[in-house]
Amino acid sequence: MITTLQAVVLGLIQGLTELFPISSLGHSVILPRLFGWSLDQNAPSFVSFLIATHLATAVVLFLFFLRDWVEIFKGLGRSIRDRAVSPTDTYAKLAWLLIVGTIPAGILGLVLEKPIRSLFASPLLAAGFLIVNGLILFVAERLRSRQGTPLLSSTAAAKHTPAGATATAIAEPETRTATSDAGIARLSWKQALGIGAAQAGALVPGISRSGSSMVGGLLSGLDNELAARFSFLLATPIIGAAAVLKLPELFSPAMADDRGVFLVGALCSGAAAWFATTFLLRFFETRTLRPFAIYCLAGGCVYFVLLLMTGQ
Repeated sequence: MITTLQAVVLGLIQGLTELFPISSLGHSVILPRLFGWSLDQNAPSFVSFLIATHLATAVVLFLFFLRDWVEIFKGLGRSIRDRAVSPTDTYAKLAWLLIVGTIPAGILGLVLEKPIRSLFASPLLAAGFLIVNGLILFVAERLRSRQGTPLLSSTAAAKHTPAGATATAIAEPETRTATSDAGIARLSWKQALGIGAAQAGALVPGISRSGSSMVGGLLSGLDNELAARFSFLLATPIIGAAAVLKLPELFSPAMADDRGVFLVGALCSGAAAWFATTFLLRFFETRTLRPFAIYCLAGGCVYFVLLLMTGQ
């Protein structure tokens, strides 16, 4: 049984670490052990709790980018109606980029999620992969810095967005948002597929979903801001669909006594996710992944040592 205090702490941790590039799954495996909580993380109640918190995160992401999603759905409709993606239609292109990017993580998640998580879901291994996650973030930032000015950025998008795009895709006063989306829409289909494949690395506890997709974005030429934005848009259908598929478990009669605790955890997760999204979009306007890489390297080492000392 998860207590209310545990639900609050785990909900806040999930909401923050799902979007910060530091692995929510890794922290949900590591921290309860370090706190001395005797939680069976394979128990149906704990799995249902995670479903509730992930669903809350997906809902918050959808609401945060609601204007974008409205335009994306409109763009998808235009492309289906016209049976083509107009080169001047930012949101039609963005809609199909998100679909292409969702395919790898969706397929691999359905096929490999259970065997991978059962194989690697130990606190020590999660701490080890957290260190690996830090190294990946460091290497990606170093490779991006060697490339010089990012090929795809908000500034570049403002210069290259066709004037005709304003008729169907860009409307004031959301100029910055539209310009950012136009920058993302300059990705190729192959690049979107690669970013989606990178996101699938989050199946391993300790490897961050948002971090992996941001790394894929950086290596595809996006700047940090656009990589984060595309990562959050791409995460919404993946997290939401995974949670919705498991909703019957959450609403099964066996979970009736725990739903109050699930609600507490979901609310905390949603509040933390809103804060994380707001903070990170501003943070990446001028900053990079390096602080998170440092945390993963240092935190992973500290967690690994503490787990060894406590016999976990």
